[in-house]
Amino acid sequence: MDDDAEIIAEFLVESHENLDQLDRDLVELEQQPGSRELLSSVFRTIHTIKGTSGFLAFNRLEELTHAGENLLSRLRDGELQLTEGLAGVLLEMVDVVRALLGLIEQSGTDAGGEVEVDPVVARLRTALSPMVEEASRGTSADVSKPADRDGFETLAGARSSTNGAEASSTNDAVEEQTDRRSAVDSSVRVDIDLLDSLVQQVGELVLTRNQILQKSDNVEDVELLRAAQRLDLVASELQESVMKTRMQPIGQVWAKMPRIVRDLAHQLGREVDLHMEGHETELDRSLLEALRDPLTHLVRNAMDHGIERPGDRAAKGKPAKGVLSLRAFHESGQVVIEIADDGAGIDPARIGEVAVQRGLVSRDQLSRMDAREVIALIFQPGFSTADEVTNVSGRGVGMDVVRTNIERIGGTVDMSSQPGRGTTCRVRIPLTLAIIPALVVEEAGDRYAIPQANLVELVRLEGEELRRSVEVLAGAPVLRLRGHLLPLVSLAEVLGGERGDADEITVVVVASDDLRFGLCVGQVHDTQEIVVKPIGRQLKGMSTYAGATIMGDGKVSLILDIGGIAQTEAVASVVEQAVETRHTSADETALLVLEVSGGRRAALPLHEVARLEEFSAEIIERTGSTEVVQYRDGILPLVRLADAIGLPSPARPEVPLSVVVHEDGGRMVGIVIDKVLDVVETELALSDVGRRQGVLGSAVVQDRVTDLVDLDAVVRLAGAAV
Repeated sequence: MDDDAEIIAEFLVESHENLDQLDRDLVELEQQPGSRELLSSVFRTIHTIKGTSGFLAFNRLEELTHAGENLLSRLRDGELQLTEGLAGVLLEMVDVVRALLGLIEQSGTDAGGEVEVDPVVARLRTALSPMVEEASRGTSADVSKPADRDGFETLAGARSSTNGAEASSTNDAVEEQTDRRSAVDSSVRVDIDLLDSLVQQVGELVLTRNQILQKSDNVEDVELLRAAQRLDLVASELQESVMKTRMQPIGQVWAKMPRIVRDLAHQLGREVDLHMEGHETELDRSLLEALRDPLTHLVRNAMDHGIERPGDRAAKGKPAKGVLSLRAFHESGQVVIEIADDGAGIDPARIGEVAVQRGLVSRDQLSRMDAREVIALIFQPGFSTADEVTNVSGRGVGMDVVRTNIERIGGTVDMSSQPGRGTTCRVRIPLTLAIIPALVVEEAGDRYAIPQANLVELVRLEGEELRRSVEVLAGAPVLRLRGHLLPLVSLAEVLGGERGDADEITVVVVASDDLRFGLCVGQVHDTQEIVVKPIGRQLKGMSTYAGATIMGDGKVSLILDIGGIAQTEAVASVVEQAVETRHTSADETALLVLEVSGGRRAALPLHEVARLEEFSAEIIERTGSTEVVQYRDGILPLVRLADAIGLPSPARPEVPLSVVVHEDGGRMVGIVIDKVLDVVETELALSDVGRRQGVLGSAVVQDRVTDLVDLDAVVRLAGAAV
């Protein structure tokens, strides 16, 4: 459903509810014609419908309600007294409004159809004439009777005609779409407290389900197993449905941003274009409420400290009007919100100097901090670069509160900036806090849960592979994984124990913001949905834990805070050193080593490999002389690597094909190989020996002569030059 359709649907639901209340108010108003409260309520209802119909360009509905609003205004101000005739005219207006709403729901517009509006508008306007006004004050004259020599049809006749038109329209709609529900019938308003209670009860149901599933694994009662499996299915579906009831689009928070940006632009003397993307991104209502203030502050901060005044921007060669972008999207089971500006950016030297002046860090501490850590100082309490206090900034409170509020809901906030080019603030939060999927691991006999949103992969290392893959960098262990150095953190040490010496380790590769590291654990159990419980105040000060949960056997397990562990173990500094090490080894190249043509070896640069796939021989088709497969809603051309680089073509048995998918610029080609041998990182000494069509040359890789594939030549053979 697009944005306009959603707005119209909400308008229809609210208007139908208002009309039902309007019927009751008008009937009661006949009994209490002098009630200012009832008159004001009726006026507000019609005024609301009129305003929204004008915004949505429902012109006939706007004209009708505008005429009714004029009459109600005179009644509310005491210029007219409500009589039975005036009440009848107003009730007639309500009937026609309801008919127009039905027409809008059927066709998307209030134009056309059999609903007559002009006669009712005329009667409403006639009711405001001096003669009718005098009759309404001094006599029992009924405005439904002829008012002049031209005359009007009687009220009963008019309402009968209108109701007939409405009934006809309704009958037609029923004949056309008998299964379609109306906007009113398809939605219901539910109290938020009731929804919260349902979520809590579903959480308890999930805990009970986990306990029953664990117990049923050890019994041989087939009927009990079936019942447990059925309970698992029903509980999962119920959980999913209940969680959806709490999901709301982030656009509800963003709705106020244009006004905030506009007011701040005038106040601060800025010119700003606001771009918003992803307003349909949904997340839990409770998280949405907690995000309102932090996001508002981040926008104000970007306006005040980021985007420069028009004159300053022009002096730097920038457009006078700055750009502020809000972007939301789902990523790895989380919601990511980016607030970016093209302003002055953040100068780490300036941040460091202010932090020293305010006593937040010493100069010695500052000298040991990298640029990322220096920029993170803006989240310290009391930090501000403003020279004077205004009603926008300068008090030294704000960014620390932003981080505190976001971390309170299980999220993280990170700032990146380029001086002179702009700043991007990235907020990551979970979709919901109530029930989350998690990986259960064990260390020293205790179980811990790692949120699935933080998981990347699992790696098991032992023997010679362990000794070859684990290195020490600046005193810290790192894992060489597919050409990248990954910091290793021992969960035992995090928990206060000691790292054990073992011939095998299990590494859970996790990510927090842009940081990845390996968490070495004792055992890995399984993944399961856990109900998040807040931890006690005794543990809240520890950054290692994000919450607690009750396992299937009734025991309590703590949920690990991956971001907190990364910060405590100084993972960022190890990553920086690893990056510097890779930069100083610029001659090293990560290669995917392949076997091709019965034992011959070839290699591709690893960064050129998008995916590894396996295709059944039965799905291969041809277009001209090119082999192709249907792949990801498109056509993937295939090229046999042996043919492409001048090696003998091996026999082609009907076995699954190993394919390296190369992608560039949105176009793909599949390179058919025998098998993948290894991923290595080596200082590539390329020789012209063996250079030919499809081969750039040869090199010694893992003590074997290996052809380095010329990808440009290979993809041309597939007829898919990229």
